[in-house]
Amino acid sequence: MADAAIHGHDHDKRGFFVRWFMSTNHKDIGILYLFTAAIVGLISVIFTVYMRMELMEPGVQYMCAEGMRLTAAAPGECTPNGHLWNVTVTAHGILMMFFVVIPALFGGFGNYFMPLQIGAPDMAFPRMNNLSYWLYVAGTALAVASLFAPGGDGQPGSGVGWVLYPPLSEKEAGFSMDLAIFAVHLSGASSIVGSINIITTFLNMRAPGMTMHKVPLFAWSVFVTAWLILLALPVLAGAITMLLTDRNFGTSFFVPEGGGDPILYQHILWFFGHPEVYIIVLPAFGIISQVVATFAKKPVFGYLPMVYAMVGIGVLGFVVWAHHMYTVGMSLSQQSYFMMATMIIAVPTGIKVFSWIATMWGGSVEFKTPMLFAFGFLFLFTVGGVTGVVLSQAPLDRGYHDTYYVVAHFHYVMSLGAVFGIFAGVYFWIGKMSGRQYPEFAGKLHFWAMFIGANLTFFPQHFLGRQGMPRRYIDYPVQFEYWNYISSIGAFISFASFLFFIGIVFYTLFAGRRVTENNYWNEYADTLEWTLPCPPPEHTFETLPKREDWDRSHSH
Repeated sequence: MADAAIHGHDHDKRGFFVRWFMSTNHKDIGILYLFTAAIVGLISVIFTVYMRMELMEPGVQYMCAEGMRLTAAAPGECTPNGHLWNVTVTAHGILMMFFVVIPALFGGFGNYFMPLQIGAPDMAFPRMNNLSYWLYVAGTALAVASLFAPGGDGQPGSGVGWVLYPPLSEKEAGFSMDLAIFAVHLSGASSIVGSINIITTFLNMRAPGMTMHKVPLFAWSVFVTAWLILLALPVLAGAITMLLTDRNFGTSFFVPEGGGDPILYQHILWFFGHPEVYIIVLPAFGIISQVVATFAKKPVFGYLPMVYAMVGIGVLGFVVWAHHMYTVGMSLSQQSYFMMATMIIAVPTGIKVFSWIATMWGGSVEFKTPMLFAFGFLFLFTVGGVTGVVLSQAPLDRGYHDTYYVVAHFHYVMSLGAVFGIFAGVYFWIGKMSGRQYPEFAGKLHFWAMFIGANLTFFPQHFLGRQGMPRRYIDYPVQFEYWNYISSIGAFISFASFLFFIGIVFYTLFAGRRVTENNYWNEYADTLEWTLPCPPPEHTFETLPKREDWDRSHSH
């Protein structure tokens, strides 16, 4: 360790431009990913707030053909602008899915902490790491540009929903749709390059004596995620490439009048789309495992079942895709199979939840901010999982398909689950990354505002779905007003808490209390990153770590 610390001032020699724009250092690239994802996340959340403003009351008050408004229009003053609504829904989905959660969890925390946890000096291919980040930035720029490019209805932007279903996406005028497709291509290329890098690093660069069964759970979660990305994203690339050629080169993969099949697109898309859920949520699982073990002051209960549950989730994630498609007219035997497989995937997920609870059970639980977010994650993810088992039943799904019940379900799993995982990770590691600690009271305030706001936003949507309100509509009958109003209030609270979080981060970076010790939590934060100074020097583990640095059973 002393050898690594000697190099602590190396990065002072690099200028700002060289350090941040030409970096091949996994720690710097991880920070760049987190920073960029936060900016895109803010844009996406603003879209959310605008949608919830519109849905607060029946009638169209804000999204008018006469122009976007920030104050409610009087009755009769506003011609509804459905295209603007569709563009907002599409942009929110595409940005959140491809440019916020995966880059933050996989690109940000994965790049920064996976090499540290296995004792690697850097990633296996540092320049490839740089390439994967800049591909992501280029994809983000294209995605934002597609909002302003000419689209359908003679207006800017493409409004086809984030899943880009044909025939709507085939018929959408303008080149906004093509830009969106290229944006997703670049995002996918970035993730694939990053996943090759992470798999190679994990397999070849572990510290001496660190066998696969001794690797920390967060590093395992990133490794499994990398395999999912490597196997799933090329399938998506194929689907959207076919869409592109259908639109521009006269092919008819998905055009019914040319002998194509729109349902084929759905199969290919969801073959990627279901592993995508686990690509998003597995790194969050890894973060929660580290946080729970640290603040329950106990090693994680059932380490091996936790690892194999992640691998099981990864494998099963590829064989359940058509549960998104019960309503397309599949045969009964197909539906029966997908129902069964979807219920089985709840088993490894349940193993993880019960292992976290068992870790806390009998532990000396310390309610610091990261632990609160871990509790929030457990509650929200479990609610999302239970409604997922409801939706796995084809007969029930007939009624719930494309209603707000589905919106509530997947936001509980993905946006609330994954986002609470990101927040837990930020509060857990921000002292390690920046050398300054966040203000504890402010962190707890952020947690409660976010938790209450998020539940107030999405829980009422279960009721809207049960009443039969379809999703992706700009307007609705007066019967649905009550729960929509409450949901919108929740969205505003969540947005305020997110702004508060940005404030906490800036306060921490510029005025937070300096961290003096390497491990500022307790001895149960026992992975290798806690043996390094805060922030870690530019070059770490030039002398490989000794086994007693990380293997508790070996050293005791």
